[in-house]
Amino acid sequence: MNMEDLWYLDSGSSNHMCGKKECFSDLDASFRDSVKLGNNSSMAVYGKGNIRLRVNEVDQIITGVFYVPKLKNNLLSIGQLLQKGLTIVFQLGKCKIFHPEIGLLMEYGMSSNRMFILLAESQPRESTCFNTVIEDQTHLWHCRYGHLNFQGLKTLQQKQMVK
Repeated sequence: MNMEDLWYLDSGSSNHMCGKKECFSDLDASFRDSVKLGNNSSMAVYGKGNIRLRVNEVDQIITGVFYVPKLKNNLLSIGQLLQKGLTIVFQLGKCKIFHPEIGLLMEYGMSSNRMFILLAESQPRESTCFNTVIEDQTHLWHCRYGHLNFQGLKTLQQKQMVK
């Protein structure tokens, strides 16, 4: 298990942050900012982008992640997740993150030191000219049906209106 595989759910973090450039699937390296840490020190932000994480054999794309090279631990911002419309439930030593249309996205337990740490493998895209990425089939059909919501797609399947 590598440190880039661990993501700490953080209620004090205003943004998702990662210190490893190679974890990003795409990165705007021209973006600049700074972040203030809990100990009142500041760190420079040298980019903003997306990270594709594999969680329980499913790829999830985390958007708007700050690239902070000196950061030792990856942070998932509770505020940023809520702002994206996700619901986060803490109950019985577990954290569950729900999407309003898809349902349960992630679930993980509390660590022995009372932290919620997501174990996820980053899936950066390689920059090759024959790069092929297999996307989630549900998302593909969501696009093909004119961005029909996921509950609508589920209804089509349940009523066997599509094959």
